[in-house]
Amino acid sequence: MKIKRIIFASTSWLLFSFGIVIAQTPTAEDLTGLRAIGSPANPKVKMSWNRYHNYQQITDFCRQLTSAYPGLVTMESMGKSFENRDLWVLVISDKSTGDPGKKPGFYIDGNIHSNELQGSEIAMYTAWYLAESFASVKFIRELLQDKTFYIAPTVNPDAREYFIYHPNTPNSPRSGMVPFDDDGDGKVDEDKYNDLDGDGNIVMMRRKSPAGRWNQDPDFPNRMVPAKPGEPGTYELLGYEGYDNDGDGLVNEDGIGSYDPNRDWAWNWQPSYIQYGALPYPAYLPETQAMKEYVLKNKNIAGAQLYHNYGGMFLRGPGVAEDAPLYSQADIQVYDAIGKLGEKIIPGYNYLVLYKDLYSVYGGAIDWFSLGRGIFTFTNELMTSYKLFGQSSKEGRWQNTDFYEFDKYLLFGDGYVEWKPFKHPQFGDIEIGGPKKNYIRNHPGFLLEEEAHRNMAFTIFHAWYMPKLTIQEIKQKDLGGGLTEITATVLNERLIPTHSDHDIKNKITRPDFIRIKNASVLAGMVVENEDLGITREQKFRPEEIELANIPGMSMVKVRWIVKGKTGKAAVEVDSEKGGFISREL
Repeated sequence: MKIKRIIFASTSWLLFSFGIVIAQTPTAEDLTGLRAIGSPANPKVKMSWNRYHNYQQITDFCRQLTSAYPGLVTMESMGKSFENRDLWVLVISDKSTGDPGKKPGFYIDGNIHSNELQGSEIAMYTAWYLAESFASVKFIRELLQDKTFYIAPTVNPDAREYFIYHPNTPNSPRSGMVPFDDDGDGKVDEDKYNDLDGDGNIVMMRRKSPAGRWNQDPDFPNRMVPAKPGEPGTYELLGYEGYDNDGDGLVNEDGIGSYDPNRDWAWNWQPSYIQYGALPYPAYLPETQAMKEYVLKNKNIAGAQLYHNYGGMFLRGPGVAEDAPLYSQADIQVYDAIGKLGEKIIPGYNYLVLYKDLYSVYGGAIDWFSLGRGIFTFTNELMTSYKLFGQSSKEGRWQNTDFYEFDKYLLFGDGYVEWKPFKHPQFGDIEIGGPKKNYIRNHPGFLLEEEAHRNMAFTIFHAWYMPKLTIQEIKQKDLGGGLTEITATVLNERLIPTHSDHDIKNKITRPDFIRIKNASVLAGMVVENEDLGITREQKFRPEEIELANIPGMSMVKVRWIVKGKTGKAAVEVDSEKGGFISREL
């Protein structure tokens, strides 16, 4: 093997000496090809990002990443699901640079809606990329030295398993697995979808009828289009596959899950007759309780992204118009900067306001995080038809053929169940067909990894914008008589302040503290204008100055008058969402 390396090197030198340009010859240590820029080379945890993982695979991934990178990754459970599965969280930070709980924290979760699978994959990809790139990418290394990530791949593992292993539509179940009597007949979940042909998908039922108002598209046979006014139709649509299981004259009316876990949060919660999907009271679900308690425990969380689908959107709150006045212009400027960057990072995605640009949501997690906890939070609605052909259609839902064309030209028919005859006990001779459960909402495999990387990048820049505090300068001035004036300048190098305006107004998070240690303090004050000599004295506990906020891209100054020697004195900055730093005089 040594001889080979010498030959390669000598040959390259000789050719170069004679002015002959050749491609670089790989050495014996580099026989794996050329690393693609932006992807970890030879990762310790081998993963395929063109598929959807089940709960056991998610658990195994979390354990493997923790084992491979013990200095970066900790695996913990935030609680149990309804069916007693652990709600795993990966805590990722460079432990050698300080306590992860004392760095600004960033929370990510996915899959609160069980059919929205890719949120889990993107959360896992983010954790994987951070750990695998730490040694080789300077930006990631510095990020994890300063920040902590709390990544929960799935916060609805029960219904995720049900979606994967049971027949479903692309839209079911949206909820979890807590049973309810949806039709009020004293029975629970007794009239679910029925997989008539046993293929694992719940598709549509149609029946030929002279009074039908639907026709089959001649260009895309899987597609049904409404008959034009004045023109005859061929079929009537009978809904998703199913029987009248309980003999009440209705089909599929009491299935798995009739609630919405994203309407179970204690900010502007409303009962189900106002907000469809709400449960009997906020935080009714064990999953919601566990998530809430975990965020309350980790007070350093300053940013969050919650992964959903569908639509290609970065949504900020509020969920309803009546809460719009709670967003100050200063806070909106932060959201605008991050959201507009997201539009560049992920083409086809749009930065929007939830209530104004989509629909109203009472009791949503986004409002509990942003308004209940003062955390700068986005909901990412993953996947959009723009991803199919790199363009946005201006056609309406019933005119748009993008998914059918994509299926024809890139999936070769893999996205749909072709129409087939079936003899139904109630409806007679029908046909069944339509999109498979893992098409439309969830990315096709070859699009998933790119989507994961782009959303990960958006997440990382949101996290990078969280506070980064530095003690820029400490000045000492001899006042005579054994007294010294000490002035400390603390800079926030990033866009996000240590407290949102809403946080300050409602006192959600405790104040920031700037302390001087190992000094005999006679007076302490905030320097409001150093040039004009304007200060504001803090008479109680002058050694520990309280500040309501350290604004983004700005600095604060504090001053102490101390008596005696200052040789062992040190300044500490202690901010729940801005981190903990110290510096000796």
